[in-house]
Amino acid sequence: MTLENNWKQKSIEDLEKRNYGDLNDTPTGMVKRCLELSKVPVGKFTVEDLRLMIGQGFGLPYLIPLSLEHLSKDIFIEGNYFPGDLLKNVLAIDKSFWNENKHLWIQINELIKDRREELAAHKILTITFDNI
Repeated sequence: MTLENNWKQKSIEDLEKRNYGDLNDTPTGMVKRCLELSKVPVGKFTVEDLRLMIGQGFGLPYLIPLSLEHLSKDIFIEGNYFPGDLLKNVLAIDKSFWNENKHLWIQINELIKDRREELAAHKILTITFDNI
């Protein structure tokens, strides 16, 4: 999949051509936050927004490239929880996504390939990611 030049100016709903539903019909605060974020241009996402949405499996073809931009500058960049929380969620993505997006897997693997011990010291496991 190739991204348009202006894709960062679009929301996940626009990019996926999908409406995720009414904010007033959400069962939890987290679901409501995800629906709110699905309507925001992805270029305005914070690291925490990326961490949350990736953890919930939203917009991965768009949010993983954005995450790579952050992770390539600081592999331990932090959302709201701990150093490396964005990376931890990225590495925990379902294998099917990585199998369908090998180019992104290769980019993440390049970032972490020589840092396995350092990641383990931060309790960021790569085992699921490594077995793709």
